[in-house]
Amino acid sequence: MNANNTNIKPQVQSKSILSIEDLQTCFATRDGLVTAVDGVTLEVRPGECLGVVGESGSGKSVTFASVMGLIKKPGYIARGSIRFAGRELVGMGDRDYRRLRGKDIAMTMQDALTALNPAYTVGDQILEVILAHDDSLSGSKRQRVREAKRKAVEMMQLVGIPSAENRLDEYPHQFSGGMRQRIMIAIALACRPKLLIADEPTTALDVTIQAQVLELIADIRRELGMSVVLITHDLGVVAEYCDRVVVMYAGQIVESGPTLDVVGNPKHPYTRGLLGSIPDLEDLSRPIEPIPGQVPELIDLPPQCRFLSRCPYRTADCEQNIAMRRTSEEREVRCILFEGIEQ
Repeated sequence: MNANNTNIKPQVQSKSILSIEDLQTCFATRDGLVTAVDGVTLEVRPGECLGVVGESGSGKSVTFASVMGLIKKPGYIARGSIRFAGRELVGMGDRDYRRLRGKDIAMTMQDALTALNPAYTVGDQILEVILAHDDSLSGSKRQRVREAKRKAVEMMQLVGIPSAENRLDEYPHQFSGGMRQRIMIAIALACRPKLLIADEPTTALDVTIQAQVLELIADIRRELGMSVVLITHDLGVVAEYCDRVVVMYAGQIVESGPTLDVVGNPKHPYTRGLLGSIPDLEDLSRPIEPIPGQVPELIDLPPQCRFLSRCPYRTADCEQNIAMRRTSEEREVRCILFEGIEQ
């Protein structure tokens, strides 16, 4: 299902459900201070799917691990604000976070095989979330467990696992890679959260299963009316499923805006490079153009454009801190030359 379909867009509202302002997340290492997220500002609106794109090491996962309260020593949030439904999350205690995670905000991890506990059945792992957060459960402990088990079966059916009731007592290793991802999604959605953060939900899956998992997330988003953050390195996936996109590089946002606008007319050289790295199945003669070089080390970076060493358009003026510039009501770009790049 296409997230830009007209039967989804009317659900999107202007007021944000998640607002991140000037977030900086750091990790103390023996070699120095790693600033994995540096000045990130973004919002997620009710009912929308926001794509967050970038290479490994760009800060995508760390940004949303910060949202989930999963940054622990030697990591820490140095500055910034994270507000969910108007509530400040930076500085929130572990007890309050435990009440929030799984109930109002849920996150699926990159590798379902390592994220799921191999010592517990998938049913036990879904039940744990429901028993901890579902306020509708009532009665004795036995009654609550019985009702939670019924809901767990419903969730497994919702994510398309056949013979769900019979497979409730199976262990993660008894499921295929695609089915484990579905179990992860079932756990995340067990209490109907307002926001789902899907971190590389198609990692290590073949193309057919990838499409099934992404369609599943899109269908459930439509059914439940929740917001989704889709973290990925693939702009092609974002173009198919997301309303808006944020492109990250070396811990910073370098471009953001409506997906069709960004994909159709990229302003930042890095965004253009990502698009040039995607094979064109309609024109197999077009060569793939990989981005030269590597993402810079995030320790003591000099005050300059972080894409400088890899940019074909670089000039002496790029050797300074580059702020985000608004190019229209909905679009921003971190580049001083975007108007001069030929289309």
